[in-house]
Amino acid sequence: MGPRKSGSRERMVLSAAALLREYGAGGTSVDKVLAHSGAPRGSVYHHFPGGRAQLIDEAVAHAGDFVAGLIDAAARADDPVAAVDAFFALWREQLVGSDFRAGCPIVAVAVEANGEAPGPARSAAAAFGRWQQALAALFVRHGLTEERGRRLGAFVIAAAEGAVVMCRAERSTAPLDAAAAEIHELLAHALRPGT
Repeated sequence: MGPRKSGSRERMVLSAAALLREYGAGGTSVDKVLAHSGAPRGSVYHHFPGGRAQLIDEAVAHAGDFVAGLIDAAARADDPVAAVDAFFALWREQLVGSDFRAGCPIVAVAVEANGEAPGPARSAAAAFGRWQQALAALFVRHGLTEERGRRLGAFVIAAAEGAVVMCRAERSTAPLDAAAAEIHELLAHALRPGT
């Protein structure tokens, strides 16, 4: 069992992840995190001696772990196509529920990554890698080769994340719905016994 997280520390990480989804890394300031979380100002550097960069890095890691957990749970399902359908349905629900304001915090950090704060970019890459590995393991368990499973895992994540970005720009679920339908057909064919 790891060390117990303080309430204000955990609230700040959760708030930073939520703010990243809407405002990106550049728009997620310490002041916004404090206002959103209700944490006292002095707690920032107490809990995050690395400052804003450490807070953003930990928020990205938290968001990555959260989605990885969802994918892992779906990956234990007997029907891999339904599991991927559920992944797309989750994104659809998030987009509609936020009136297209909330996207993926991992993408938000990845597109704004710079050499001055490489930690969040590494965390984003690690999150994408974990998601791809979880999907690849699901596909391999259902008969694909490891190479094909890795490629399809990467493709599913790339299609979902790209579609989420497009949906936010267009304020429509059409790109996500199209990607979900195409991936459904692709997986149904690729994972059909005997193919």
